[in-house]
Amino acid sequence: MDILAGMKSVLVAYSGGVDSTLLLKAAGETLGGNALAVIAFSSTYPADEIKKAAALAKKSGVKHVIINTSELKNPDFRKNPVNRCYFCKKELFSRLSGIAKKNKLKFVADGSNSDDLKDFRPGNRAKKELGVRSPLQEAGLTKKDIRALSKKLKLPTWDKPSLACLASRFPYGTSLTEPGLERVNKAENFLRKLGFTQVRVRHYGDTARIEVEPDKIQSTVHSRQSIVKRLKRMGYKYVTVDLEGYRTGSMNEIF
Repeated sequence: MDILAGMKSVLVAYSGGVDSTLLLKAAGETLGGNALAVIAFSSTYPADEIKKAAALAKKSGVKHVIINTSELKNPDFRKNPVNRCYFCKKELFSRLSGIAKKNKLKFVADGSNSDDLKDFRPGNRAKKELGVRSPLQEAGLTKKDIRALSKKLKLPTWDKPSLACLASRFPYGTSLTEPGLERVNKAENFLRKLGFTQVRVRHYGDTARIEVEPDKIQSTVHSRQSIVKRLKRMGYKYVTVDLEGYRTGSMNEIF
């Protein structure tokens, strides 16, 4: 990729998702030893995904490291304001910029794509402040393009469901806590085991609003008893299914 070649050296913010895996593949092939993948672990991201990301990074041949981030220690993040993502990305990209400087890498890059420009993304402010690049976005690649290229390159993530920070399951203004994040994580893991690959459990205190793909909604009805039983054991008093189905950024529909 010409964009990466022009960057000379890069630290890739790697999550193991569709976008960052393609970026890491391109960075590794274009820059070789001048590419480094950094995986950030925190309570806002499923631990299983960190393990998968580390395995993929190792398989790619690109050197990788895992760091711990502590968004929940920041009261501005915990309050979960509408610009919550700014505080998260500010910490992450500040840490990554320091690592890049230490390793004499010219740029920090993330896997944002051109579709992301259409969504509400407060984290973009932190990217601009810290000079983080988005090569896939700069190349004009959409999520559909990235999946197609990933499939052509036989990357195992080409059809991986979209993921997002667990904090995105909470309505703005609802305080973020480790127990709450863990409850959401366990609920979604349970639903995935039932076969719902693209799923979100939106957390409203004692109510869970489940989002699955529209053609899977009927399946939640068939599994109603087991879903209700398990989620109530986790602490939810009410378990609902969103009839509109899964969609990216449903918590932003208030704007």
